[in-house]
Amino acid sequence: MFADDALTDDAFLSGRLRLWQPAQGYRAATDPVLLAAACPARAGDRVLDLGCGAGAAALCLGTRVAGLHLTGLELQPAYADLARRNASRNGMALEVIEGDLRQVPLALRREFDQVVCNPPYYPPGGTPSPTPARAVAMQVDEVPLADWLRAAARRLRPGGWLTMITGADALPELLGNLGTLGSAAVLPLAARTGREAKRVILRARKGGRARFRLLPPLILHSGAAHEGDREAYTPEANAILRMGCDLSAQFS
Repeated sequence: MFADDALTDDAFLSGRLRLWQPAQGYRAATDPVLLAAACPARAGDRVLDLGCGAGAAALCLGTRVAGLHLTGLELQPAYADLARRNASRNGMALEVIEGDLRQVPLALRREFDQVVCNPPYYPPGGTPSPTPARAVAMQVDEVPLADWLRAAARRLRPGGWLTMITGADALPELLGNLGTLGSAAVLPLAARTGREAKRVILRARKGGRARFRLLPPLILHSGAAHEGDREAYTPEANAILRMGCDLSAQFS
């Protein structure tokens, strides 16, 4: 488990959520915040966060939408323990189950209304992080993206939604492995106007039959380049990342 002196205390959603994260290892940044904002969960929904890490996505979602039944699956025991601690610290109920999404534990063999996940998307074959826990969390080689899709589809009820954030270069693989997931829509995420999208948010419905949609990109930063160390989020990105506003309407 992570020792207290190996953790940092980080604010999310303008301090409405505070998370302990390892100083060395995988650290949540904007991806889980954007993921949570894109999930169309409503009060009473059962939500599963596949690969929940320290709980950032699930707890960001629980901060935005009250009355959710939150569950996380996490492979690494130290992160699972940290997710439980972070949930307790923020006064939220988050059931965290330890296990591999390719061999789902019996305790998780039930249906959910929503599944969210932020799978590793560093290119396969790249140089892994020297920190083992970070390598597991970031490197595609560990678990193919197709396995994440299959695991999500198995856990969703008919008509339930998967929301996933990943690298844009993974999109062909994702669309080719949707299986029982349909009604897919993709929101590209571009750092600046005129830049290519490096990440995408995919949303798909179990049993959905609507046509595929490629949505207009969400631009994250204003201006042509960073000016010093100050943040320069667009008003839309700032509303999501700082104020916890809903992004799911972009998919409607």
